[in-house]
Amino acid sequence: MDRRAPSLDLLRTFQAVYRTGTLTAAARLLHLAQPTVTSQVQALETAIGRPLFVRQARGVTPTPAGDDLARQLDGPLDDLAAVARGLGASPPLRGSTLHLGGPADFTSAVVLPALVDTIAAGVAIRTRLGLAEELLDALAGGELDLVVSTIRPRRRGLAVEPLCDEEFLLVAAPAFMAGIDLELLATKPDRALRGMPLLAYAEDLPVVRRWWRHVTGTAPTGRAALVVPDLRGLLSAALAGAGATVLPRYLCAGALAAGQLVEVLPTEDSPINTLYLAARIVHRNDPPVAHVWSALMQRCPRW
Repeated sequence: MDRRAPSLDLLRTFQAVYRTGTLTAAARLLHLAQPTVTSQVQALETAIGRPLFVRQARGVTPTPAGDDLARQLDGPLDDLAAVARGLGASPPLRGSTLHLGGPADFTSAVVLPALVDTIAAGVAIRTRLGLAEELLDALAGGELDLVVSTIRPRRRGLAVEPLCDEEFLLVAAPAFMAGIDLELLATKPDRALRGMPLLAYAEDLPVVRRWWRHVTGTAPTGRAALVVPDLRGLLSAALAGAGATVLPRYLCAGALAAGQLVEVLPTEDSPINTLYLAARIVHRNDPPVAHVWSALMQRCPRW
């Protein structure tokens, strides 16, 4: 028996569910009620005669048929959506609003200064600061338009590009160097640095531990003297002489140049972390998103 071809609305709903991973997020993205999304997915499954998702407690998982359909739709349906948005569109930049997410320290120090031209062009920027996974959830759910991510996004439906590398350094106020055995530091840095008060982002010393293992081959010992979940707070504490901490170069470069901080153990092989730009594929070339994407790609790699 011949089946009627499914409508574009059903395909669009399927794509939203596939990319967000939940019926609730897809409904929010499409401005539909969740029961409508559920019924549309069921109608599409009936039309093609195969299940497209496995329903789970926390969302849905695509079946092989769902993965195959998503691959077929990724290009054509996105192109069609772009054409539809362009018909009768209002001025591309002025009057638009872009919702941007990113880590607090990098966004404040690097991203916001790069948006001056975008704001001057008439784009209103609304910023959300937070952890990468939370921001990527908001991006997939349509709450954000663009995210600077500290981890590589691997979610369906996202356009992703490396932005820049953060280089991490162990720094402290100059007075701390007076209490360090420089000969021991050169030969056995883990022993020379033992006992130095450490300023950390979290109780388990995540950034400090990564630097320590990468440079010395060992793990830091003892508890942090201070825990502040903001790298700018760690910078302030280090400048005040509270102890040593690991910071990205972009955040402490000015203090190093001014002699307010010193690099405790300079190395040619500092640990790095790559930052990424991510946007939903269907909106990657929208004028406000493209404008901010270009501005960040031009400015941030210089850090």
